[in-house]
Amino acid sequence: MWPHLIGKAKSGGIDVIDTYVFWNIHEPQQGKFDFSGRRDIVRFIKVIQAHGLYVCLRIGPFIQGEWSYGGLPFWLHNVPGIVFRTDNEPFKYHMKRYAEMIVKLMKSENLYASQGGPIILSQIENEYGMVARAFKQEGKSYVKWAAKMAVELDTGVPWVMCKQDDAPDPLINACNGRQCGETFRGPNSPNKPPVWTENWTSFYQTFGEEPLKRSAEDIAFQVALFIAKNGSFVNYYMYHGGTNFGRNASQFVITSYYDQAPLDEYGLLRQPKWGHLKELHAAVKLCEKPLLSGLSSTTSLGKLQTAFVFGNNVDLCAAFLMNQDKIYSTVHFLNSSYTLSPNSISVLPDCKNVDFNTAKVNAQYTTRTREPRQKLSSPHMWEEYTETIPSFSETTIRSEYLLEHMNTTQDTSDYLWQVFRFQQPEPAVSTLKVNQIGHVLHAFVNGMFVGSMHGAFKEQRFLLEKNMTLINGTNSIALLSVMVGLPNSGAHLEKRVGGSRSVKIWNGKQSLYFHKYAWGYQVGLHGENVHVYTDDGAATVQWKQYTDSKSQPLTWYKASFDTPKGNDPVALNLGSMGKGEAWVNGQSIGRYWISFHTTKGSPSQIWYHVPRSFLNPNSNLLVILEEEKEGNPLGITIDTVSVTQVCGHVSSSHPPPVVSPRRRSHNRTDHPHLKYRYDRRPKVQLQCPYGKKISKVLFASYGSPNGNCWRHSIGSCHSPNSLAVVQKACLRKSRCSVAVWSKTFGGDSCPHTVKSLLVHAQCS
Repeated sequence: MWPHLIGKAKSGGIDVIDTYVFWNIHEPQQGKFDFSGRRDIVRFIKVIQAHGLYVCLRIGPFIQGEWSYGGLPFWLHNVPGIVFRTDNEPFKYHMKRYAEMIVKLMKSENLYASQGGPIILSQIENEYGMVARAFKQEGKSYVKWAAKMAVELDTGVPWVMCKQDDAPDPLINACNGRQCGETFRGPNSPNKPPVWTENWTSFYQTFGEEPLKRSAEDIAFQVALFIAKNGSFVNYYMYHGGTNFGRNASQFVITSYYDQAPLDEYGLLRQPKWGHLKELHAAVKLCEKPLLSGLSSTTSLGKLQTAFVFGNNVDLCAAFLMNQDKIYSTVHFLNSSYTLSPNSISVLPDCKNVDFNTAKVNAQYTTRTREPRQKLSSPHMWEEYTETIPSFSETTIRSEYLLEHMNTTQDTSDYLWQVFRFQQPEPAVSTLKVNQIGHVLHAFVNGMFVGSMHGAFKEQRFLLEKNMTLINGTNSIALLSVMVGLPNSGAHLEKRVGGSRSVKIWNGKQSLYFHKYAWGYQVGLHGENVHVYTDDGAATVQWKQYTDSKSQPLTWYKASFDTPKGNDPVALNLGSMGKGEAWVNGQSIGRYWISFHTTKGSPSQIWYHVPRSFLNPNSNLLVILEEEKEGNPLGITIDTVSVTQVCGHVSSSHPPPVVSPRRRSHNRTDHPHLKYRYDRRPKVQLQCPYGKKISKVLFASYGSPNGNCWRHSIGSCHSPNSLAVVQKACLRKSRCSVAVWSKTFGGDSCPHTVKSLLVHAQCS
């Protein structure tokens, strides 16, 4: 997908691709490095270079990024005497060794700009200002050491530290957040440029929570304001988030990552966000010469209105007119009058004409549809294999006390069996109580399931309390502790704990405590350990035909499916399942947790992306691990994802579509017959995805249509020619453009009304 995604980013006006360098995937075992396949960062950077773009390399090596353990390899936890991210010799030794290795690799391929390569900026550490207070003086010493170490790597390009106001010279202190245009206090030295390393286009989502959405208008406003205040570099976090395949997501983070970004999880254009930002980028680039002139001034145009002016105000001039009021405001600037939308910035590349306004969206809106292509609804399609509950004698690790979960599993599995046995003199109805720190606990007594409990991202501690029946003689208690990702942020990550902290049983007569007791442990499930999700591993266990009666959780399901025809992205609809993980052809597509609902009563994620690169044309192996009893694989479908509807809603007060400097020069020089006045009219512009055309106009109204792109009706002012004009311009075309102009529609039947054009069309 790399060339496809990078090409779309470039088309959106992006100049630089930011990427983390994930320590835990490149050095999963100490001293053993992996840059194969999807881990080939050199190849990734060369693909970016081939597209004519630049790179910001965020080495970290702590990256956070909602990535397991913040990108640190878990073996680092076992280094004697180590304390992460402070003036600690063991940590500094390994951090320097890793950073040196990455820089040496980049240099060996001539990838730094100083060598003629695309890397123009690097980052060391990540948001250290968030934890610095916890480390006191040692933290300050560490920051100075990290900066000195980075500079001594001699890359020939600048280094940044984000959220680090006191970044030592020459490192650039950078801003992260949604409102850096307003909140950033600026560089800590006059010889450093203002840099925005993370402009959050939405936010990460955790299981049990609703997605946080951010409008295209708000993003554009903050970017324009940052540029108006002499900002020199803005990075969107994320421009494309993608998918947390496997077990890479940090605690409670869903598998889909930043699906609301300008390029969604599947690589489809998220409109109008992608298109609106594309226009902003084009408008800013039209201001390039004035912005780089070194001449700038700020003028008040009113109580909440400001003009940011660049150039000499004569033959070299660009302006950003800001209105921070909640209502429209008319201002006077350089002998002209401008009406500014509420909470907006207008961009004037020549200090005369408004080419872009952050609050007025010319870009189309799109509807993303998922279409079932294959149903796996027949019991004959499925086989199943149920995990065996281990006994104490079958466990491989022994301890005289409860062990901490992460230190025991070493991040090789989400699952840890904890088993003990004890004597009960007589049958009794009893109560099991387990205090747990994240994230899920399943309890079994004498091989029978008695119940589960789980925490949440914001409250990871919980108490499992279940009634159970004890038998006369030896009773076996098996607790399956489950982590849904490792922690990824905060100070002293190496000291974090998880799993069961105390176990108590009321046996009908007294409380029995088992914190210090003979425990047996097994890391991972048997199916995991034999790789049952691969063809070879599946052959090592005894599968049976699917049955719909389940008395136990922890069941593996196996089926096969053919790849849907076409090029649309593929997704698994797991809406009928409970909690677990899914694999396709041996590749984990991530954790799912359908049964954990948001406050609105719906799952945080139902569809799970399966890249076509994971698929064979036919007979793809699908294996599902279902932790819960309620999961029903017969409801799973293989879906494709596509944009099926497009819509534009543009008024006569909108600026015309932004024309890039290259196109503007080309049109005027080579096509002098084109009427510039017409070219500068507002337009509704629609475009279907590649391979599709506009098959039906669902709604069209020029005048004063009510509503928006998804709920609309004809208003008091409406041209009766609206539908016919739009159909003539758009039907059976992959793209079309209709000017918001009365002459386009044969006249003006309501001359004193501000007109708009709303068009909603279907792509097939």
